Amino acid sequence: MAKMTKEDALLYHSQGKPGKIEVVPTKPYSTQRDLSLAYSPGVAEPCLEIEKNQETAYDYTAKGNLVAVISNGTAVLGLGDIGALSGKPVMEGKGLLFKIFAGIDVFDIEVDEKDPEKFIQAVKAIAPTFGGINLEDIKAPECFEIETRLKGELNIPVMHDDQHGTAIISSAGILNALELAGKKIEDVQIVVNGAGASANSCTKLYIALGAKRENIVMCDSKGVISVRRTDLNESKKFFATERNVNSLEEAVAGADVFLGLSVADVLTIDMVRSMNANPIVFALANPNPEISYENAKASREDLIFATGRSDYPNQINNVLGFPYIFRGALDVRATTINEEMKLAAVKAIAALVKEPVPDVVNAAYGLTRLSFDREYIVPKPLDPRLLTWVSTAVAKAAIESGVAKKIITDWNEYASKLKELMGYDNKMIRQLTDMAKQSPKRVVFAEGSHENMLKAAVTAKVEGICHPILLGNDERIEKLAAELHMDLDGIEIVNLRHDREEERRNRYAKILAEKREREGATLDEAKDKMFERNYFGMMMVETGDADAFITGVYTKYSNTIKVAKEVIGIQAGYSNFGALHIITGKKGTFFLADTLINRHPTTEVLKDITRLAHHAVSFFAHEPVMAMLSYSNFGADPEGSPSSVHKVVSYMHENHPDMIIDGEMQVNFALDKNLRDAKYPFTKLNGKDVNTLIFPNLSSANTAQKLLQEMGVGDTIGPIQMGLNKPIHFTDFESSVRDIVNITTVAVIDAIVQDKMKEVK
Repeated sequence: MAKMTKEDALLYHSQGKPGKIEVVPTKPYSTQRDLSLAYSPGVAEPCLEIEKNQETAYDYTAKGNLVAVISNGTAVLGLGDIGALSGKPVMEGKGLLFKIFAGIDVFDIEVDEKDPEKFIQAVKAIAPTFGGINLEDIKAPECFEIETRLKGELNIPVMHDDQHGTAIISSAGILNALELAGKKIEDVQIVVNGAGASANSCTKLYIALGAKRENIVMCDSKGVISVRRTDLNESKKFFATERNVNSLEEAVAGADVFLGLSVADVLTIDMVRSMNANPIVFALANPNPEISYENAKASREDLIFATGRSDYPNQINNVLGFPYIFRGALDVRATTINEEMKLAAVKAIAALVKEPVPDVVNAAYGLTRLSFDREYIVPKPLDPRLLTWVSTAVAKAAIESGVAKKIITDWNEYASKLKELMGYDNKMIRQLTDMAKQSPKRVVFAEGSHENMLKAAVTAKVEGICHPILLGNDERIEKLAAELHMDLDGIEIVNLRHDREEERRNRYAKILAEKREREGATLDEAKDKMFERNYFGMMMVETGDADAFITGVYTKYSNTIKVAKEVIGIQAGYSNFGALHIITGKKGTFFLADTLINRHPTTEVLKDITRLAHHAVSFFAHEPVMAMLSYSNFGADPEGSPSSVHKVVSYMHENHPDMIIDGEMQVNFALDKNLRDAKYPFTKLNGKDVNTLIFPNLSSANTAQKLLQEMGVGDTIGPIQMGLNKPIHFTDFESSVRDIVNITTVAVIDAIVQDKMKEVK
């Protein structure tokens, strides 16, 4: 993880518009009629409806998606009592996390009041504005009274995340760690170092999960909290042990679990070594844990270790919980966040770890292949599945425990709405960009002297996405860059036709000729081909001189396809390759295939396109729900392309029964599940929202993609190649600079994943 300076942090918060969040209108406001509806006189009507029925505030205002992040600044991060206003950057940051991870709007409210009673009354007075309240950075023991009172006196969800967030995430980690250690929570000896709000809540939640109170020892700055001490407040008395131990060192000896919510470096290597076999140590003090990662790992091989830091495995991070807990609670209009909802979140987070991890998540963290083990016991914060897993679990628990005022019955529809609300699709390229930045690759840009490709290469370099290599005449590229006032510093230019590249041309030619010698290729022909940018650039990738290749703004794609087959080849198990576009917008993310490669696909080609699309959609962390398109529905026309599509669907149902796919069908039936389910209830798509469209030919796919793009339905990413052995990606002569940058980002992710797959093999 890159180090940051004080100057970096201050500049981030101050540059442009100060702060991190803003208010954005959600209704039209460009005409006089719009303004009359938004304010006077139109606003009177919803006011009167709310006066008659307070619940309609959820229908006519933003209340149902609005959370207050409220603090008095008495316990801000590791900074202590710095005051309400000083804590505002933290509260804004919490608001940003709510928004980007769960689509929840936030007003941060800093209350300059330390008296619990006055603070409670202030929060109660403003509570009607909000659908939920997140209490933040309030010191113990006052935070216990404040949360308890507000939960009891308000009818909206209230949660002090400092207590319950860490409790929920650490509980999920503890459950998984115990499973790996072969231990049961009711049997283990637990030591908790720290006695503040978070430690209190964590320990109580462990007890709710089955830990025995008599097996728990809690320590504060004065030592073990025992019945022999006379300085305990009520919250500490609950955890007072009768055991004859007085120090942390004595308590840890023979323990199975250590939970640290205290200060750095209080746990020694010898203490860890004194614990039982397969010990579990959660050292969660920030920024420096109770024992360093290096010392902990050096202490013993059977240790399961977690921290609160992002630069080590098993980060116990509250962001895995609070956005999604509030999301689920808001969506069923829960009156509280109860124990059932918290336990549901724990179990959902713990269970997600055991599911196959999408490639984009592995790529995001530069890992070979995440799977449930000692260094992966909680999900990664960038795992997009958290939204649906945790929010759904919490919403279901609220309904089942009787605290929900709104009942959800169609959970598939709910999951779809979550993704739509999140603007999943609008943020997809941002997530991919963040992943690419963590491991930028060497990307060859075929047409280096094309203005848009040159701009894209420089942009990708500046944004940290890749290390660009420009193919072309170096003098022409440098002249164009000067005209465009673009800095080429750090960007390699390869003039493939220059004499200095003769040795490389010959080397590439020999490799290609030997590869295709049984297909009539000769060395002389291969040498001639090395003067062509696509052959030369793809050979750079084939030989490992580069990691990915971008081409297409000059070359006809049909020629490029031929070169790709010769040089790179098609993945084993397939006879064809294809391309898809991703369309993202308010209605969700849609994957369209094949939009570039196969003009008149046969049944066999469509089979490959379908399987490739299924893999590609899974790669982008979406569950493929696939419709095979045509101009008729389910055998209505037995001739022509409908017949080919019909055969493909039958093949997929027989040979890939786990695929959620059906057809052939018209596009309106594919995208309108109510229409489809009413007319054709027998399909495998029943009740599901389609996100992947397989077209019968290139003409229909390409036309649909360009039509949607030109109509501004959403953002477009593509074309993304599917099925080649290495990251070769295509643009076209209409591609904008941002289009090329987006394809470059996908190419880098492709290269990262391929690197990781090599490590696995």
